[in-house]
Amino acid sequence: MSNEELFFGLTQGLRKFPKESDKVFCHFCFKPKKVMDEVLKPPNGRKSQMLISDIIILKTALDAIPFFSKVLKGAKSFLLRNIYQTVCENPKYEKMRKRIGDIIDEDVVHSRAPFVACTQQCFAIKAGIDGLLDVARRSFCDTSEAIHNLASKYREEYNMPNLKIPYNIRQGFYFIIPQKDITGRLPNKFIQVVRHGKNVHCSSLELASLNVRNKSAAAECFRRTELCLEGLIDEIREDIGILTLLAEVLCLLDMIVNSFAHTISTKPVDRYTRPEFTDDGPMAINAGRHPILETLHTDFVSNDIFLSEASNMVLVMGPNMSGKSTYLQQICLIVILAQIGCYVPAQFASIRVVDHIFTRIGNGDNVENNSSTFMTEMKETAFIMQNVSSKSLIVVDELGRATSSSDGLAVAWSCCEHLPSVKAYTIFATHMEGLSELATMYPNVKILHFEVNLGNDRLDFKFRLKDGIRRVPHYGLLLARVAGLPASVIDTATSITSQITQQEMTRMDANCEEFRSLRMAYQVAQRLVCLKYSNQGDDYIREELRKLKEGLCCRPANMRNRMFSARIGCTPLAGYISQRVFSFCPRQLLLSKGTPLCL
Repeated sequence: MSNEELFFGLTQGLRKFPKESDKVFCHFCFKPKKVMDEVLKPPNGRKSQMLISDIIILKTALDAIPFFSKVLKGAKSFLLRNIYQTVCENPKYEKMRKRIGDIIDEDVVHSRAPFVACTQQCFAIKAGIDGLLDVARRSFCDTSEAIHNLASKYREEYNMPNLKIPYNIRQGFYFIIPQKDITGRLPNKFIQVVRHGKNVHCSSLELASLNVRNKSAAAECFRRTELCLEGLIDEIREDIGILTLLAEVLCLLDMIVNSFAHTISTKPVDRYTRPEFTDDGPMAINAGRHPILETLHTDFVSNDIFLSEASNMVLVMGPNMSGKSTYLQQICLIVILAQIGCYVPAQFASIRVVDHIFTRIGNGDNVENNSSTFMTEMKETAFIMQNVSSKSLIVVDELGRATSSSDGLAVAWSCCEHLPSVKAYTIFATHMEGLSELATMYPNVKILHFEVNLGNDRLDFKFRLKDGIRRVPHYGLLLARVAGLPASVIDTATSITSQITQQEMTRMDANCEEFRSLRMAYQVAQRLVCLKYSNQGDDYIREELRKLKEGLCCRPANMRNRMFSARIGCTPLAGYISQRVFSFCPRQLLLSKGTPLCL
């Protein structure tokens, strides 16, 4: 990205290699049967043709290495210098190239056009090496010329100046005549007439006869060519290791240059950023975007994510179609892009290296294994529980929807209580508003919601992530009304859900008051952990610690006493905060002379 000459040089160099290079190089790992002097059947003739095509592709690829060497010669990165030393300076490639040049004509190149490719394969071997091959070539040329002469004859005889004579592998040569050139009925000489849009595809007995002779001559060329190539192929197979190495190098550079660098260079400035990595730090993504959907929608809304040891679970809430599933997929794709070495679609990204990304997304059943939708959910969740580690990233898009509401909520709640305890980073999207009570009981659980405006019985989706709980009242009933349910049914459902909601609010208020002091103490610990991993200077961190202390001093005295004597003194959090606070001392982060941070 910082060397324009290298970028365009590698792009141009990769274009000189045929697209099938990596696949063709692997063909030489398999040794075909020897060609005998018996009459070849059509499948074997096709096999010979593929082998000749592989040799031509290999020759084209080896001819591209000198230009590649010139481009990589001044590269400074370890990866590119290593490629230059192992490929460009390897004498075996030049030796193989010269050996192929002794047999294969230097003017032969790889082509995708069917007849051009067939001609190149027939004339791949240099003239004079095999007399019978030269005879077969002469026959191939004579029949090809006769076919084109026949087409010229028909143009003049039937007044069809736009008559064309294309070629395909299955049918050989055939005629294409525009319907505007046909006056009345088509002459009886033309057979196998088929209409294709504004054209007519057909043949004739003379053309069919010439096609048979042409294919026979080409098959003989392929057979004699394969006989001439047997010794060359044996020599190539002796150095098959350098071909697999070249295939791997081409795939790697294609990914780095044509996928990563090209994608980034075609985006506006600062749309993609180079991610940072930590082993135990937080996962922080600022203004992250979905790498695929943002190319389809110019007004794609970016969103943030922050996960740390002190806040390792995020509950994402919002109505249907508000953007929850896209947000979860977006985070997974950003992490994958970062860990395979690509820039990521965000303004800033700091990623904790993950060993697994566990996902539970979708609500389909599995009829083949006799698993219902809920059973499939439970199997996927069980796999996560059995294999998760403290370095994993867990993404869950709904859980417990396919069973009774009470059992579904119970399963989702228990899973949400278990996952944070293993210290994995978890993002959990749900419609169950009852799960929002977890944030009132567990300070390491954070609630986010997607912004939605409700007006005139319509939902206006903003696709923007906000902190806290934002209850969109009865959005399910609103969608049901739009779907056409009777008004009396909707009114009864509204009355019932209002009573249920009131009961839940009362219980949440009680939990919030009971666990307030623990949550506030945990927030202090979370802030200290974030400051520890911050890359800001000591002055900035000292100022933040001062603000934190002032904020604590402003709280009521009874609340401070409950926070630090009642809660911290009798829970493992006391040792946790103490350990984190004194870990700052080596950086001399002191609020006053000789006094470490005191809460």
